[in-house]
Amino acid sequence: MPAKSASIHSIELDLFIEAMTRRHGYDFSNYARASLKRRVAGLAQKLGFASVAELLPRLLYDGDLLPEILAGLSVPVTKMFRDPMVFKAMVETLLPMLATYPRLNIWQAGCATGEEVYSLAILLEEAGLLHKAQIYATDINDAALAKAEEGIFPAKMVEEHADNYLHAGGTRTLASHFSLGYGFAKVSGAIKDHISFAHHNLVSDGVFCEVNLVVCRNVLIYFDRHLQDRVLGLFETSLSRGGFLCLGSKENIAFSAAAPHFTPVNAALRLYKKSGGTS
Repeated sequence: MPAKSASIHSIELDLFIEAMTRRHGYDFSNYARASLKRRVAGLAQKLGFASVAELLPRLLYDGDLLPEILAGLSVPVTKMFRDPMVFKAMVETLLPMLATYPRLNIWQAGCATGEEVYSLAILLEEAGLLHKAQIYATDINDAALAKAEEGIFPAKMVEEHADNYLHAGGTRTLASHFSLGYGFAKVSGAIKDHISFAHHNLVSDGVFCEVNLVVCRNVLIYFDRHLQDRVLGLFETSLSRGGFLCLGSKENIAFSAAAPHFTPVNAALRLYKKSGGTS
């Protein structure tokens, strides 16, 4: 009986993936299967269905459900200045090199609800580089994007992440970059003006724009090797010569066809520099 149950669950997941691809154009076939299986099962339960199979008719016939499906499948787990040593390395190593460019284009892929992209923008502002920078923050989750673009967070977040900000190389106070009131913290307009938020699907969409820095942390871990290779190739193509790539702590480029086009800046912190022309 357990083997039969597991087989049914696997079939349900296959049908879900096929429905998402053929009905809505979102291909999850190369997502890490175990992680996707857990998220789809949790999503069905959250929406009040006893099984994934019960969810399928709604998925096929109710287009209004799609945003909620995408929001449930993405993993918007983030916070300001997460892994502060990575930000500190960017401040000390990457930003001095980027400072030599007349203009900066930066792509934050998988921006979730925006905490990380605002963290980067704050450090750029303190380094005197934000005025010549345009940051493109993208995600598949429109609900997360809307929250990110709003730029309003609980006020307690500023206090909770003040230490991370300082360890990341912050030179002022984190609160100085927000307007505080009524229990909320609103990102300053001077920072928001240099960030554009947009829907982008790493699975199927092409090059977003030519950039000098790509930041995509803890997104590739949800993809299988084939899709990871595809996305790394997309990043390599998007980067100008001499541009930089920042990945998550459990991600790497060693296996990818794009690897020969990068040299480590700090391999332990997953910082790389594009060393050759576009493949």
